[in-house]
Amino acid sequence: MITGPRDTVKRARKLRSEMTLPEAMLWREMRKRPQGLKFRRQHPAGDYVLDFYCAAARLAIEVDGFAHAGIRAAKADAARSHFLRSQGVATLRVPAKAVLDDLGAAMERVVGVCCDRIGASMTPHVPLHHPADGPPPRNGEDL
Repeated sequence: MITGPRDTVKRARKLRSEMTLPEAMLWREMRKRPQGLKFRRQHPAGDYVLDFYCAAARLAIEVDGFAHAGIRAAKADAARSHFLRSQGVATLRVPAKAVLDDLGAAMERVVGVCCDRIGASMTPHVPLHHPADGPPPRNGEDL
């Protein structure tokens, strides 16, 4: 599980009470656990605080508003994304305007990406032998 140092955890707890309107709207829908997915809000990850995190999909969901518009913010976002990739976590950026304009479509996109990542990470279970055929042969015995 990805987490952060104590000061990042404290900052995350504080940010939970200061969510923006688009974040609050998404959180209201994420709390319903669509498709059985569990989301965490304002989740600490290293020195960063993720807007939302789905551990099953190893996906960070960032709601990008005006604060992400400048060159300095773009560099900070790139550094965050690089750190998360090094931890095996993908980042999905959702524009705040998209959440405000069509919450349902934004949630559908988030859930779709989560389900795709979970499906891609699951490998089919291949048994070593078929139990219906009896036990595997002992060493040195031929079939």
